[in-house]
Amino acid sequence: MEACVVRRLTREESRAQTRERLLAAAEELFVERGVNGASVEQIAERAGFSRGAFYGNFDGRHDLVLALLERRTERELEEVAALGEGAASFAEVLERLRAFNRRRAEHLEHWYAMRTELLLYALRNPEVRPQLARREYLARKALAEGIAAALSRHGAAPAADPAFLGLIVHALEDGLLIQRLIAPDGVGDEVVVDAFALLLDTWTSRTGMETS
Repeated sequence: MEACVVRRLTREESRAQTRERLLAAAEELFVERGVNGASVEQIAERAGFSRGAFYGNFDGRHDLVLALLERRTERELEEVAALGEGAASFAEVLERLRAFNRRRAEHLEHWYAMRTELLLYALRNPEVRPQLARREYLARKALAEGIAAALSRHGAAPAADPAFLGLIVHALEDGLLIQRLIAPDGVGDEVVVDAFALLLDTWTSRTGMETS
């Protein structure tokens, strides 16, 4: 029987693994205690490392918050982009979006608490706002592109600049998720998708009326 050979991680791989564990630990603590309620020592301990390991990867808590914001932005954009990859129809995209929102609903409190903590941190630290603004811009841009593509499939012209429509949908999503979290009675897991589908129906019907 051949012996199992375990490949040792390279220094870069080990560092990336440590960094990821620190980010995951920080997110857990930020949700539990808030950004200002979690110390560097607590983050390092939760991740299973020393204080020195923390400072070997981040200049401080502020640097970690920025890295966490970038990490969340990249992951969410990847998830949104994947919704339309290889889809045969817009109906298939909507079904994927429904599945995505059902998964998010299972962890909605964690997701929204982290989003709120990052927003509060940016409000208290103005130098962070450009990075948070970039995250919001990329989210709105992804929505705008999706809306434009959906309207095009229906042969409909946008009712307004797609960037503005993306802003509307993004703001509506935030409001609906707050309602889903705080007052869930009558607000289903798929309320965001239902609202999006209703808006698209309205926009495509409007174009049809204008051209009829």
